Amino acid sequence: MAAESAAFTPLTLPVLPLDDEVVLPGMVVPLDLSDAEVRAAVEAAQAAARSEPGKPRVLLVPRIDGTHAATGVLGTVEQVGRLADGDPGALIRGRGRVRIGAGTTGPGAALWVEGTPVEETVPDPLPGQVAELVKEYKALATAWLRKRGAWQVVDRVQAIDDVSALADNSGYSPFLTTEQKVELLETADPVARLKLATQQLRDHLAEQDVAETIAKDVQEGVDKQQREFLLRRQLDAVRKELRELNGESGKDAAEESDDYRARVEAADLPEKVREAALKEVDKLERSSDQSPEGSWIRTWLDTVLEMPWSERTEDAYDIQGAQAVLDAEHAGLEDVKERITEYLAVRKRRGDRGLGVVGGRRGGAVLALVGPPGVGKTSLGESVAHAMGRKFVRVALGGVRDEAEIRGHRRTYVGALPGRIVRAIKEAGSMNPVVLLDEIDKVGSDFRGDPAAALLEVLDPAQNHTFRDHYLEVELDLSDVVFLATANVLEAIPEALLDRMELVRLDGYTEDEKVVIARDHLLPRQLERAGLDGDEVTVDEGALRKLAGEYTREAGVRTLERSIARLLRKVAAQHELGERELPFTVTDADLRSLIGRPHHVPESAQDPAERRTSVPGVATGLAVTGAGGDVLYVEASLADPETGAAGLTLTGQLGDVMKESAQIALSFLRSHGAELELPVGDLKDRGAHIHFPAGAVPKDGPSAGVTMTTALASLLSGRLVRTDVAMTGEVSLTGRVLPIGGVKQKLLAAHRAGVTTVIIPKRNEPDLDDVPAEVLDKLDVHAVSDVRQVLELALAPATNGAARTTPVAA
Repeated sequence: MAAESAAFTPLTLPVLPLDDEVVLPGMVVPLDLSDAEVRAAVEAAQAAARSEPGKPRVLLVPRIDGTHAATGVLGTVEQVGRLADGDPGALIRGRGRVRIGAGTTGPGAALWVEGTPVEETVPDPLPGQVAELVKEYKALATAWLRKRGAWQVVDRVQAIDDVSALADNSGYSPFLTTEQKVELLETADPVARLKLATQQLRDHLAEQDVAETIAKDVQEGVDKQQREFLLRRQLDAVRKELRELNGESGKDAAEESDDYRARVEAADLPEKVREAALKEVDKLERSSDQSPEGSWIRTWLDTVLEMPWSERTEDAYDIQGAQAVLDAEHAGLEDVKERITEYLAVRKRRGDRGLGVVGGRRGGAVLALVGPPGVGKTSLGESVAHAMGRKFVRVALGGVRDEAEIRGHRRTYVGALPGRIVRAIKEAGSMNPVVLLDEIDKVGSDFRGDPAAALLEVLDPAQNHTFRDHYLEVELDLSDVVFLATANVLEAIPEALLDRMELVRLDGYTEDEKVVIARDHLLPRQLERAGLDGDEVTVDEGALRKLAGEYTREAGVRTLERSIARLLRKVAAQHELGERELPFTVTDADLRSLIGRPHHVPESAQDPAERRTSVPGVATGLAVTGAGGDVLYVEASLADPETGAAGLTLTGQLGDVMKESAQIALSFLRSHGAELELPVGDLKDRGAHIHFPAGAVPKDGPSAGVTMTTALASLLSGRLVRTDVAMTGEVSLTGRVLPIGGVKQKLLAAHRAGVTTVIIPKRNEPDLDDVPAEVLDKLDVHAVSDVRQVLELALAPATNGAARTTPVAA
């Protein structure tokens, strides 16, 4: 006990400071004596040892940022000599912890302090938890040492049984920071110190596992890239050898970029386009073969170089020749023919005076051809291009809902393409083609944008000379392009888009025009398709007129062409079966035996008892549909006063405007019935019912007002409505007949239906100038301003007692 207590008596030792280093008990470290403080401490210890038995002793104290730790290590100078590099040094062994006290004096230039040895108590034998901790530390240390290949150290660690010595052994660990080693030094309890050392070693092994995993993944990626690079180089070498063997010429990546640069410099590109293309060539030279950007750039450069930047066709300024081409390829359609002729004449005069380009813009045109199906809107575009000597491209817009279809996709997207306008220019191979934007009224919109909004810039002559496609991202001059847009329904075109186009209406063909079209265009085409010659089968004009008038009833000629095709197929089949000899001339009398009965017999040609207007309360109106003009029948009836409630019932899938027109007609007759000598008392006691046949077809608009008024007046008066009379016009509460639209289409429909007398509003009389003369010659058109005039013209003369009867129309 006396020796143990003497071991912990206060000590007076010279301080040997260690900058950013820590020595733990049991460690043996070499120190460089060229450092003044180290040399002073060792010399002081040697001076003190001369008067005391034993080896010179020093106090090893960590010093961090100029601050000494509160605990040091008692060290003995084992040997003084030369280090491996030849500098003077000393070998010092750490013996035990010393808690530093106050400073004191001593020999030499070193700093002397008083210190108290730290008592370390370890239970013997070791408890189970401490024994497990010792085993865990040894296992972790062994795993770490084996990874470093330090097999000789493993045995030494396994041989340490002292808990304190085992914990202090971690002072040799190079991965511990100075702060962590100071923490181990200042932990006096051996078990706590071993726990701390174990945790530090465990954390380091975990970090090392993560680092090894990352390094392995990185190495695998690098190996894969190197392997791929090597294989690609080998593949290029193989391809080169094959090309040389077969006598072919090929280019590698560097030669390819040089080739693109040469192509861009040789191409006749606008200055800004050239600059943009050369920038992309620079990017291509810097990109690697494996980079996806390289393929994007090559595709973009190919698109730019394939564009006809400097290609233009010379317009054919033979105005008479252009007009002759239009007349030869299309019958009728005088409005659009005149517009194209005017355009060519103005272009010719501007070119003669050097006004071809003004303010960067050329003299393009934007026309909107609006009309029912089958009138030749699409084929007219080809005729316009033919007449002008330009290239023709058709762009189908029906069902397009993506804005990128017009303006193109951004290049960053996979599979990006330029828009349809750019593709049309590229397909035409000219910067001034005729571009037909077909079915522009069928363009839709959804979450991907509104294509009609993207067309605003394309179809604006003041803006389209600097059109930018999202894919190209360079300016494209569209000011010299002739745009022809086709549509069936004018209301479906956005107003802002319609404002940028010049509207040309194609309201349909007359019967005479249909006969000419069938004779000169449809019949020769269908004869060729049926495998017949013009000498083998001829169709006389009477048969064509009957086909157009009674077998078809349409604004265009598509159904007429199908009827001619069916007729010729029938003749061809009969000839092959031996039932008919050729040549053969088809007359109107042969049509029924060949293709059956007529489908559209005029109302005036039917038996008087079977006509719709053979009973009071039925009137013939005129309407405009998406397929052109058409006749519209209105039927009226009165309910039984005992079973029917008073009021107005409307059927036939009518819109709000048409329902209001029916209310106005009923109100007018109630207020002016006495003046018109009508029994209006029946309208108070009995319910009125107005029906429009073809109930599955939606109907709306104000132009049926006079027709409903006439039907009700006929019902109340008992007077029949004349079979040969059709009418149109909006009615007011005072009986005024107000103007409506679509007069030309309605008169063409009346002519097709066999009507001879047409009643229109007085204020629509100027619209008769648009109606073909041959149609007006066959129609007796009355322009009226009051409903009373309509009733005088439309109602048949009253028979005896007719004014007192109130029949019910079917």
